[in-house]
Parts: sequence; C-alpha cells; structure tokens
Amino acid sequence: MTSAPVPSASAYTYGPQAARNPDLEVLLTDGQGGFALSSLAGVPTRCHAGLVVSQQPPVSRFCHLVSPFERLEVGGESVDLHALEVAPGVFEGRGLGLLTGATVWDLLPEREQLWRGVWVRRHACMPQDSGALVLLYEVRSRQSVTLTLGGFFVDRGMHAVHTAPPRLQFTPLGSEVRVQGERATRVTLQLRPELATGAVPAQPLIQALTPQPFAQRVYYRADATRGETPHDVTLGCPLWSVTLPPGGGEVALVVQGVTPTTAPVPDPWTAFEAERVRRRGLAERAWQTTGVRDELVATLAVAADAYLVRRGQETKRGSGKGGASKGTPRGLSVIAGYPWFADWGRDAMIALSGLTLVTGRFEDARELLLTFLGQRRRGLIPNHFDESGQGAGYNTVARPLWLAVALERYARTTGDALFVRQALPMLRELLGSLVQGTDYGIGMDPADALLRAGEPGVQLTWMDVKIHDWVVTPRHGKPVEIQALWLAALGAELRLSQALGEPPRYAAVLERAHHSFKAQFWNHAADLTAAPTATLLGLGQLGSSLGGALSDALDGDFVLDDEPRRDTSSDALLTVGGRPGSGPVQSTTGASELGVGHRPGAAPAQPAVLADVIQPSGEQDLSVRPNAVIALALADTPVVDEQLDAVLAQTERELLTPVGLHTLSPHDPRYLGNYGGPQLLRDAAYHQGTVWPWPLASYVELLLSRGELNRARAALAGLTGHVWEAGIGHVSEVFSGDALTPGGCPFQAWSVAELLRAHVLVSLSEAQAHEQARQTHTR
Repeated sequence: MTSAPVPSASAYTYGPQAARNPDLEVLLTDGQGGFALSSLAGVPTRCHAGLVVSQQPPVSRFCHLVSPFERLEVGGESVDLHALEVAPGVFEGRGLGLLTGATVWDLLPEREQLWRGVWVRRHACMPQDSGALVLLYEVRSRQSVTLTLGGFFVDRGMHAVHTAPPRLQFTPLGSEVRVQGERATRVTLQLRPELATGAVPAQPLIQALTPQPFAQRVYYRADATRGETPHDVTLGCPLWSVTLPPGGGEVALVVQGVTPTTAPVPDPWTAFEAERVRRRGLAERAWQTTGVRDELVATLAVAADAYLVRRGQETKRGSGKGGASKGTPRGLSVIAGYPWFADWGRDAMIALSGLTLVTGRFEDARELLLTFLGQRRRGLIPNHFDESGQGAGYNTVARPLWLAVALERYARTTGDALFVRQALPMLRELLGSLVQGTDYGIGMDPADALLRAGEPGVQLTWMDVKIHDWVVTPRHGKPVEIQALWLAALGAELRLSQALGEPPRYAAVLERAHHSFKAQFWNHAADLTAAPTATLLGLGQLGSSLGGALSDALDGDFVLDDEPRRDTSSDALLTVGGRPGSGPVQSTTGASELGVGHRPGAAPAQPAVLADVIQPSGEQDLSVRPNAVIALALADTPVVDEQLDAVLAQTERELLTPVGLHTLSPHDPRYLGNYGGPQLLRDAAYHQGTVWPWPLASYVELLLSRGELNRARAALAGLTGHVWEAGIGHVSEVFSGDALTPGGCPFQAWSVAELLRAHVLVSLSEAQAHEQARQTHTR
C-alpha cells in the first residue's frame, strides 16, 4: 500500500527521536463521540487511551482496548513492536526503540519500524459511525516472517481504571474473536485481497491462536502528572499469527466496540481509503470557502471535524429549576474537548464559526443552532450535556447570547433568510425571558437595561470553576463580556429583523444598555494616553484603511436571501469576526491555603482600563483579565480609539503570551502560575493566571480593527507552531501560566476553531493589504 494514493492536503513527518515523545498524541474519531487515542508511537499515556466507544452517542463512553498486541518473528527471533509503560520510564515491548519515524497525513497517523531488515508500517483510522479502530500493517521483508496480532483489552468507563484483571471471555470464531465482558468487543483479522488470492506459502497463512489471556499492568504517565490514579490492569491476548512469504504482505486488524447500531467493517482498506478521501474533501472545502489555500487551514479544517458529533436520542423535556433536563436531543453537537469532555453548549456556540462557517460546513452550522435552540428553557440553553446521557445542565448566562452571535454570523456568511425566519422568533423568546428574568438570578436590571447574573454558590460565566462550596472566580453581578454579549444579542435581533423587513423588538433596550455600559464599565481614572500598541512593540501599522474596511463590513447592512448562498466568497468571512475610579476588588477566598501572595520583584497590580465586573454593590472589579478584549471584539460594545488602544496596551503588558492570554494578570496577588498536579491545584489556577488560547482570536480582531496587521500575524505564531507539538494537528485547552506547558485537554474545540478563524481573518487581511499595495504601486 502506498503512503498517499489520494494526495494529502497536509502532512507532517517526525524523525525517530521526536516520534518517541510520549507527549505527542494522536486522535481519531468516529463522529459519534467515540475515539482512539495514543501517543504518536502508540504508547498509551492516559486511561482514555486506546479505543473508546459511545454506547449512547455522543456520550456514555467506555474503553475496550488499551493497545494492540504486536509481535514480529524473523529467523527464529521475536520482538514485540508495541510499547507499554509499566512504571515511569520502564517499557514492556521494544516499539519505541525500533521507530524509524512517523508521519501524519491529513492527521491520519503512519508509524514505521525496522528490525532485522524487516520494515513494518502501520496506518490507523476510525471509519465514521463505526466505533471501530482499523489498523493496517504493511510488512516488507526478504524472507518469510510471522506477525502475531491481538490486543490488551479492558472493559470499563473511560475515566476509570481496573485494579484487578478484567473478567473477559474470549470466543474464537475463525477470523473473528468476540471479547465479552459487561460490553462486547469484536476483533477481526483480514489479509489484503490481492495477497489472499496469491500463492499459498508452505505453512498456513493465518493461524487462529487459542486465547491465553494474561494480566498486564500499565502505567499512564499523563494521569500521574494530573494526580490521578496512574495504574491500570489489562488482559493481553495474542489472537492470530500471520506467516507472510518472502516479500511481505498486508494485514488488517479491526477492533470494534459492539453497540446496537454498529455494523462490522467489511473491507478495512476500502474504509481507510474512504476516510482519507473524506479528510481531503474537508480541507478542499475549507480552501474553497476561505480562499486561503495553506497547510494550516487544511490541518485545522480536518481537526475541526473531530468535534462535530451526532446525538442519537429523542428529546425529553425536563422541568424545574434544577441543573439538568432529562433525556438527550437528536441533532448535531460539539464535543468540547478530548479525551474527557462531553458536548457543551458554551463551547459549541463559541466554536461554531471556526468549526463550520470558516470550513464551509453551512448545513452543519444550521443544525448545530437548531440542536441548542430546540433545548431552550426559560431564556437559557444547555451549558453541557451529561456524560451519562441522562440530562443537561443550564447553569450558564453566556450560552444564549453566544448563540445570538453565532446566528448572526451564520446569516452574514450564508444569507439564509429561510432559516433566519425560523430561528428569529426563538431568539426573541430567549431575549424576552432574559428581559423578564429567569433562573440563577439572571435577568435584565430595569434600572439600566444591563444583564445581571449570579447567586451564591453558582458559577455562570466561562470562568466557571467551583471547588466544593468555593466559587474560585466569583463574578456575580454584571460581568463585562456578558454585557458585551447582551449588547451583541440585542444588536443581532435588531439587524436580523431589519434584514427581514420586520420591526425589531428590543431596539429601545439596546439603546439604554449601550449608554449604561459606557457610563459604568470604563475606569475613568485610567491613563488613556498610552502609546498605540504598534508603537510600544516597534511594529509598523498597516494604516487605517484596513481597519475601516473591516469596520464597514462588520457594522454595515447585510442581505438575506430565501436561497442561502452555497459558494460563499472569502470577503464574507471577514464578517465572521466581531467588531466592525476605584482600585481592583480582590477576593482572597481560599488563597492562603494555596500559598498565593505578591511575587517578590513583581510590579504592583494596576487597575483595569475596562472593569471586569460591576458587582451587585455597584463597585467596579478592576481585575485585569482577558474578558475586556473578548468584550471589545464584539460588534456592539461602545469604545473609542483611545480606550481601545489603552486596553490593547494593558493586555500586552500583563496578559499576552506566545500561546494565548493569561486569565489574570501576573501582577495580581491572586495569580497562580502553575497549572498542574492534583485537581484541586489545577482548578484553583484554571482562571487565575492559566493561559487560554481561544481569547487570542478576539485580541487579533482588535489589532486588525486598528490596522495592526503585522502584530496580528505575530500574535498567532506561537499557536501555529504548537499545532504539531502536543495534540497533533490540534490546539490544547490551556497552558501553565509561568512555564507555558500545555495542559488540560490536548484536543480542544474552541482552541482549534478560534485559531482557524483568526488565521483566516489575518490571511484575508494580508491579501487585501497586498492588493492595495499592488494597486498603489501600479498607479
């Protein structure tokens, strides 16, 4: 089998030393929430590694396989090609030492090993809707060799580990073995058809082995660093030996979790080629949609596909104020991150633009919106669906507002009037409930038309960590990005109504809230004379014309058609963006237990230019956080150039890193610079200094609005390189505040989506600037 019969849109090769890095992880998904995860070399490094299959898509997920069993026999000698870490730095199997390298083709991994003059190349994929891991082995040898294949099996929830060997029954059925525990696993072996019809060697081509399972302890180094239980007990079992003639041959091992909806994979090679073609098509669609034909767009478009999943059960409406609604809805949804998150409404709405609009997947965008609109309840949409599949949590204030932003972006990109006519009444219902007031203290303040939210013990914004009764980042009152989203949602209702020729319902509320934001959120004692950021960083500005063009595109009218556009021009994607006096209030709850305090030699904390929260008392919380740039990047947030420049300058002084924005200024005494260790320490630092990549897109948008194109491109350089150094082809959830080491999920939906969106915005702006320069030069 050749490496790439269908040309890949993106490829990245690692040499033998880099390929052994256990922190390089590969993700394969099946579109139902199931996934296969391992290090690039094939070493399982966490309890979620191996094959995880959804019993109730996309949740209720269970682990079936930790690693394949792979043994090569040459001239009377044998070597195990797999590698399992059994203690820190101690491995069973020689898979790491035999690596010649690895390549990912459109994020499909290819691993090559060499031993005794025999090359073994392994490709892997998960066919869509299959719950199956397909492993294709290509062996090249001058002499007859034997390849023995099987697996290290488990039967447990994906977050759990076995403390004793799992109770599994192995039933041989010729070229299939059924592994039965509480759940069933189907394992099949096939020869490449061309080989099966050729000359038969002197000994049987395939020998089914009598199952003789043995307990194999496995150590998960990634879980150990997170303070989780790092040891698991699997059942290893070789199942077949395949003797190949001189020259070699090709063999397929398929491991599949058995569910009521999964069918066997009839031809693994055909399934692999279909997946390769599908991935190339995803890249092509993104290229055609954006007009940006580079490898990063191709890579991230393929990565984006991993997060889009289909839900499989009918909706059962819940009732009451509690945090959950019974049942699970049908429709498309978004897994927030792999390997441990389920699907989240917050992440889905923020990521929608990058996952679907930039990639040209407009039908998926529409279906995503319908999924969450269909689950609206008293002005709220689900914050997340439960991994158990039994309900959804509604403890969020931002989700319906981000939905309004996503709906307007969809309308601007597609011009789909029919869908907007269907969705606009539902949006108005959401806004009406928020005006009247709903759960968790969420509702419009009649005194100023801003949106207040929060009650004791409940976390409602994206800074949502709660440890027992401790809300780590209390933001009750009127958080700045929530007010900006409130303005954006009201503005979306106004503009969508006008585009359809209908009278807006909330124009008066928008006007009042707009004035209230200007009066309450700006720190009027702040110094607004700071130099523009380009001057501070020694970078030239592109000029005001680009910023003006972006502003016109974002703030101007747009047209809706009864027939939505299918071939959207790249110019329309510019509209997938956002915008066309007391000291900081500091809560030290829990700080002493964590050793938090002012850093020796650190500059004193400076008050924010834009308040992070207006507290219920009316005081400004002037903590310096990235919520200011998130707020200002939205289209309806009132700001003048001097204010925007001051926020940008403060962001760069205190929050900006090569891979994202600190969630709290390092100058703040509450800052925690280490994201790692047990969950208590991780959660305490999660929004108290840890770096998040996704808000970087808002920062880039603001730079573009000020004409700072060079700075915008430079801001993305770190994340662009990071794509190949942790979750391969993806972007991590967070980075430790001081060391900037990747943390959290190595595969995070809104991190991928927002990097892709920001990269496309910058690339289109670069093309526009180049064209302007060309026209000026030819005059």
